[in-house]
Amino acid sequence: MLGQKTCSGIGNKGERCRALALRDSDFCVFHDPAHADAIAEGRRLGGQRRKREGALAAAYDLDGMSSILELRRLLEIATIDTINLENSVARNRVLIAAVLAGAKLIEVGEHEDRIAAIEAALGPRVVKSERRR
Repeated sequence: MLGQKTCSGIGNKGERCRALALRDSDFCVFHDPAHADAIAEGRRLGGQRRKREGALAAAYDLDGMSSILELRRLLEIATIDTINLENSVARNRVLIAAVLAGAKLIEVGEHEDRIAAIEAALGPRVVKSERRR
């Protein structure tokens, strides 16, 4: 970016910051003293979010979203929370979507089981793909 000045701030490792400076400042938003309170508040809220995510994951017994079982668990939680809402058209749409998503998860799970059974029956004749989990 020709003609644009870079931040005059110094990073944690003693190197000069390479971000673009704000229009009326010699610093980027992270190094500008005028924005220090907002940046500190953002960092505080980010830390709270990580703590909250960990607490919720433990409370709901969630390990992630990388397997069919984990996706089923998340869908189950969302469905139960939706059932507890007041009856409405929007709630019913969410429940229908949950049923469709659940049916798809069951279908995919059955396909995985069938493929595993076929691979076990064929034994070493089948080369496993790296893409499939």
